[in-house]
Amino acid sequence: QVQLVESGGGSVQAGGSLRLSCAASENIYSRYVMGWFRQAPGKEREGVAATYNSGPITYYADSVKGRFTISRDNAKKTLYLQMNSLKPEDTAMYYCAATTRSGSWSVPNLYDYWGQGTQVTVSS
Repeated sequence: QVQLVESGGGSVQAGGSLRLSCAASENIYSRYVMGWFRQAPGKEREGVAATYNSGPITYYADSVKGRFTISRDNAKKTLYLQMNSLKPEDTAMYYCAATTRSGSWSVPNLYDYWGQGTQVTVSS
């Protein structure tokens, strides 16, 4: 059973930065598709970014392109999400997720394993 633990959330002002981390219980990054999702109150969970096991292939939601960067350190078994130029609309609970299945990276149902989430709050 893969376990994922997120950290790094917090409260920042608009324009600020945060780096989220997702620590895995085993070295899964070479075999799994890893994604970051977020969910704001009253809204559906949405895909933010993903990285594929086949190489340095990354995907981003249009709303975060140019501001967020997903990366991973296989040796440390850790996935990251660097978030810059944060906006109030980025406020949400952020989740790390993993899957070995193929499909659209931004669909939550594709993912088998989820972390507990870390809250990001951006004030204007």
